[in-house]
Amino acid sequence: MIRIQAVNKKNEFIKDIALENLHTDSANIKWYWVDFDQPSDEETAELEKTFQFHPLAIEDCVVKLQRPKLDYYEDYSFFVTHSLNQINEEKQEINFFIGPNYIVSYHHESSEEIDEVWDCFALSKKINKWDPFLAMYHIMDKIVDNYFPIVYQLEDRLNLIEDNPNDESMEELLEKLFDIRHHLLQIRYTVIPMRDLIYRVINSHRLMGVKDRYEYFADIHDHLLKLTEMIDGNRELTNDIRDSYLSINSHQTNRVMKVLTVITTIFMPLTFIAGIYGMNFENMPELSWKYGYYETLFLMFIIAAGMFWWFKKKGWFR
Repeated sequence: MIRIQAVNKKNEFIKDIALENLHTDSANIKWYWVDFDQPSDEETAELEKTFQFHPLAIEDCVVKLQRPKLDYYEDYSFFVTHSLNQINEEKQEINFFIGPNYIVSYHHESSEEIDEVWDCFALSKKINKWDPFLAMYHIMDKIVDNYFPIVYQLEDRLNLIEDNPNDESMEELLEKLFDIRHHLLQIRYTVIPMRDLIYRVINSHRLMGVKDRYEYFADIHDHLLKLTEMIDGNRELTNDIRDSYLSINSHQTNRVMKVLTVITTIFMPLTFIAGIYGMNFENMPELSWKYGYYETLFLMFIIAAGMFWWFKKKGWFR
């Protein structure tokens, strides 16, 4: 679907313009916004047929999930940005062509951010304040703002793992922990390139529309810096929680092994005595003793009790 909105020379909002009339009515149009929303192949061909965009830029639009970037062409700039789906956290690519009097947006999936700004532009009472770079600013601002709920949600899940209110097993907690770490890594691969892109945008000397609104685009960059710190902090927290759980597990294992070692040590002399008197030699005088069996049992009990008392005094059962 291709949809078009524009502002004429009288600063009046107009819509439902035919694509083929954009250039013929250019004398009456101040600037326009064309949105390629989930376009077909025939509609994608209009990027070259109507706008004469560079084939490499068109290729970047068609091939999904290019890295966020900014390319300069003769009379327009090309942007690749990434948004995040609020439901499944998947990346969605949104491309922009920005010229002196137009903005062309292109995306394969429905974009909540573009729809919001599209409606906001149509309902704005200060239509004379809008231009292509202001539209792009609002879109990119909403793209970045929509990163925060996803990161906050992962933070909440991380806090639940740390508190463990449901008393889940260590294996279940570690599985959830690694799942959160994987999501944080995916989001980081989106946020970091976007941060670098905005940094390049605000330091560009060729984007006059950005220079006029430097503070606004710098604010987006600040948000991305904050997101980067939050993601890195949460990833470090996953490491700390993982190390804590592994240390607890190792400590519990060591306690069990210590108890088993003590028990084994106590039974070693008892097994030695039982082994000696279990041999079937004829010349063993003790075998003919009347109370030899009871005396041997008593000796074994004294040895076991003495070793138990000595280990306890040494603090091996603490």
